[in-house]
Amino acid sequence: MKMNDFRLDGKIALVTGASYGIGFAIASGLAEAGAKIVFNDINQDLVNKGLAAYKEAGITAHGYVCDVTNEDQVNEMVATIEKEVGVIDILVNNAGIIKRIPMIEMTAAQFRQVIDIDLNGPFIMAKAVIPSMIKKGHGKIINICSMMSELGRETVSAYAAAKGGLKMLTRNICSEYGEYNIQCNGIGPGYIATPQTAPLREIQPDGSRHPFDQFIIAKTPAGRWLEAEELAGPAVFLASDASNAVNGHILYVDGGILAYIGKQPK
Repeated sequence: MKMNDFRLDGKIALVTGASYGIGFAIASGLAEAGAKIVFNDINQDLVNKGLAAYKEAGITAHGYVCDVTNEDQVNEMVATIEKEVGVIDILVNNAGIIKRIPMIEMTAAQFRQVIDIDLNGPFIMAKAVIPSMIKKGHGKIINICSMMSELGRETVSAYAAAKGGLKMLTRNICSEYGEYNIQCNGIGPGYIATPQTAPLREIQPDGSRHPFDQFIIAKTPAGRWLEAEELAGPAVFLASDASNAVNGHILYVDGGILAYIGKQPK
């Protein structure tokens, strides 16, 4: 192995839903390793927000408006990217949602919406890029999975079902297309410190931690929330030639949660 195997120079990486947050952090890491970044989001305002953020970070990125659940829009976007930028070498299926609703209170329509974005979306995206990857003779697909593909938790039935399905879709893409030098792997993030989770990490008026913050700290051997940037290294590895023999694998970047039963109460 050579350290250059981790470089992504000349590679085109499409990261879905990457205007901000985890997607932006992963795309930024891929760019630092030499990849040319393409991203999409659901509307023009988010795409503009992303383009401004990449520009501020010194990254040249190409942004497109596309709904990952709309197969016609996805096919059109991929064709446009191939024409304007080039054939996609790396696909990161990051776009997703979560609805925290007790199962018996969740409507079937709400359940389907989560499944549609978190599972059907990656299927549609992968289906769109694989033919050109086959022609090119290589490709990398990274699905952003979740610890909820291994663990259950109250109020996230749809999300857990979708991410469990995404784990198996990852393995099946590996099974079907590994012979074409296409590697499909997943990253399962732990609890990430983002603006969305900031209220859960605020110190309470009495000086104590928020109850959910206490729960996460107690369940994480690292003893802290993770930073979105800590997903960039694993993503670069799975996107690079250094991982050519890794296929159908879910890499959990969770600070050790899945290995840990938790602290014994005092």
